Amino acid sequence: MRQAGAYSTILSRKTGPHSLPLARIKKIMKKSSDDVKMISGEAPIVFSKACELFIEELTKRAWINMTNNNMHEKRSTLHKEDVASAVIATDVFDFLVNLVTHDNNCELNEDSQVIMEDIRN
Repeated sequence: MRQAGAYSTILSRKTGPHSLPLARIKKIMKKSSDDVKMISGEAPIVFSKACELFIEELTKRAWINMTNNNMHEKRSTLHKEDVASAVIATDVFDFLVNLVTHDNNCELNEDSQVIMEDIRN
């Protein structure tokens, strides 16, 4: 019987359900390249934690940006414009600038459409 690896409790110090679906992460990893044949059991867990931390950081930056820019308006919901502003305002997220747009009435650009199709499949 296979023993739990070093990363099996990385998410919340337990082996219970993970925040993101590990099967979906594994599927995306396999689709990323034809060379990927097998994936260790710990790899999707590490990617899940990395995605969780990335989403948390982006959300915090979007929230801070929203509260700083909307002092006169009280709202408790983040909008896509808040996330786009956070991406544009933060150097760490420069790789996402081409995926988000700052215009309120715009549609997804071509790169965003391709990524969204990959996520849906």
